[in-house]
Amino acid sequence: MTRISDLLKKFDLTGDKGDLNVFSPIDGSLIGELQMHTSEDVDKAIKKADAAFDIWKKTPPPVRGELVRLLGEELRSAKADLGALVTVECGKIASEGLGEVQEMIDICDFAVGLSRQLYGLTIASERPGHHMREVWHPAGTVAVISAFNFPVAVWSWNAAIAFVCGDPVIWKPSEKTPLTALACKVVFERALKRFRDAGHDAPEGLLSVLIGEKDIGQTLVNDERVPLVSATGSVPMGRAVAQDVAKRLGRSLLELGGNNAMIVTPAADLDMAMRAILFSAVGTAGQRCTSLRRLIVHQDVADGLLEKLKKAYGSLRIGDPLDKNTLVGPLIDDVACKAMEKSVETAKSEGGELVCGGARAKGDMPKGGHYMEPAIIRMSEQKEIVCHETFAPILYVMTYSDLEDAIRMNNAVPQGLSSCIFTTDIREAELFLSSGGSDCGIANVNIGPSGAEIGGAFGGEKETGGGRESGSDSWKFYMRRQTQTINYSRELPLAQGVKFDV
Repeated sequence: MTRISDLLKKFDLTGDKGDLNVFSPIDGSLIGELQMHTSEDVDKAIKKADAAFDIWKKTPPPVRGELVRLLGEELRSAKADLGALVTVECGKIASEGLGEVQEMIDICDFAVGLSRQLYGLTIASERPGHHMREVWHPAGTVAVISAFNFPVAVWSWNAAIAFVCGDPVIWKPSEKTPLTALACKVVFERALKRFRDAGHDAPEGLLSVLIGEKDIGQTLVNDERVPLVSATGSVPMGRAVAQDVAKRLGRSLLELGGNNAMIVTPAADLDMAMRAILFSAVGTAGQRCTSLRRLIVHQDVADGLLEKLKKAYGSLRIGDPLDKNTLVGPLIDDVACKAMEKSVETAKSEGGELVCGGARAKGDMPKGGHYMEPAIIRMSEQKEIVCHETFAPILYVMTYSDLEDAIRMNNAVPQGLSSCIFTTDIREAELFLSSGGSDCGIANVNIGPSGAEIGGAFGGEKETGGGRESGSDSWKFYMRRQTQTINYSRELPLAQGVKFDV
């Protein structure tokens, strides 16, 4: 870990030691000791955000967009260093670390354009001399609770949109990846300085980062001064957040579990399908919410495809994610490794055939890291373990004979995030995309389930939480809707023909 001290210096993260130890999954080394915040710190952050909101909500949206434009520029300058820090702290291979920062840049570009497109509606009124319109106003402070697997991108999906919508942001990152969050705050402050130097007014408290464990997030969730909580994580965590926010009649935006499937039909381009399977199933060591976990293959092509997959898995280079030749880095910690081992054993006990992988990786790789061999398990049917999301590189393979049965299998899990089909038959593709097809928030044809672009709203149904982040019209979640009626006549007619003459 020779680079970590240099990386931390570049983001001014070499301060005093604290009570939260941060370890790299690459070799288990201690890379940071941070001071955790307290409930009093949460209160201070919310008060600062409230004060900032009073100013920021009155700032013209295109001016707010200028701050986000500068943030995008600063992220471009910091891309190499921030991407490397992502790799060191969460274990992604180098290209994925850089790709995550590119997502941040992309959403900034999107949000800058959005700052001039916060469109409402003009509505026809039934009353003469009246017109109606629908206007969107800033909602208030947004709490962002993010997970370790996308330690910076998910924050940016929320923050870039929130900033142009007029909302301050309080960010509680995963306690497993706090260094990247603090680095993002430094990058944001660089953009903020340039914004102010250009003569713009920007209040303190637009962004706070709170370091800590579950109690910090819980305090944010329960506070009535935070109208919107955007939380990414496990289904149990999301269910608890939703219930607590609902009790105070706040709003929650949830991005939770995924148990994503690919259907491969006899009409598929099998070479293309295999390339998609490899990245989708083993990229980020299977620690994406959009990772491919279920492969549903037509019985006529299953054996041949599975044999090629087994051979390809055997050639995957597992090891140090900072090495440009590595394709599979470590899991986040030993707890994740043990969870994978347990799921493999459970699948075998439920009749699954372990085709390959599933054990601790051996060979030339950093000692102390958390490396697993990606597993392929062939199942006779979709047993209980298959319906459970294990955040690890496990691919369950099942066969089908009728496409509608395959679609039912795709839908027969509690999660509903992403899905895909590989086929060159337009009828099969359109059936999969129809209302009788995939029930997921994301449905792809001849593309794997992972690797979404920021232009489309990201999120899913059922236990995935129903939230939508990033592109499309997801900006509306960060604002409040107001219907306005203006009477420019000298009369006062009532709607629906009601008469009330005094």
